[in-house]
Amino acid sequence: RESHVKILIIDYLQLMNASGMSFGSREQEVSTISRSLKGLAKELNIPIIALSQLNRGVETRQGNEGKRPQLADLRESGAIEQDADIVCFIHRPEYYRITEDEQGNSLIGVAEIIVAKHRNGPTGLAKMRFDSEYARFQNMDDFVVGQRYVERPSKMNKATNGDPSSSADALSGGDFTTPNKEPLPF
Repeated sequence: RESHVKILIIDYLQLMNASGMSFGSREQEVSTISRSLKGLAKELNIPIIALSQLNRGVETRQGNEGKRPQLADLRESGAIEQDADIVCFIHRPEYYRITEDEQGNSLIGVAEIIVAKHRNGPTGLAKMRFDSEYARFQNMDDFVVGQRYVERPSKMNKATNGDPSSSADALSGGDFTTPNKEPLPF
């Protein structure tokens, strides 16, 4: 069977129902849904990104470390952790009114992308800047307090020496890269 679906995003897992089936608990139902999504991803050979709620345990723990989400915080099912190839969390200490770390560094506008599980790779944490006005994340290196955007010299003008008539030629070279000098994926 041919499918034109390239990716499936579910917002969010706990809103799904396993219709036509009866379960002893909601946890068993979410486990069945999780396993079914894993099977569907394999069948269609596509990534499935399933957002999930966390339980309230995070709110009862103290301090920045305590507020950082953990695998055990996934709501209604340990099967989510078991079935997933990758589990990531977004943590913003400022959301919990934590504005400084233990060394006194500001956490205002800081977000952590936590890779809590990675079946085929490393786990860890990456810090980002969160621009709440636009609900967007930025690299820490690119962030300047009070600046709404990152200024970079135009590659187009540099490549054409300021001659706008040759802009298309300069852009067709495919030499655009990320700030880390990695090629863009498009």
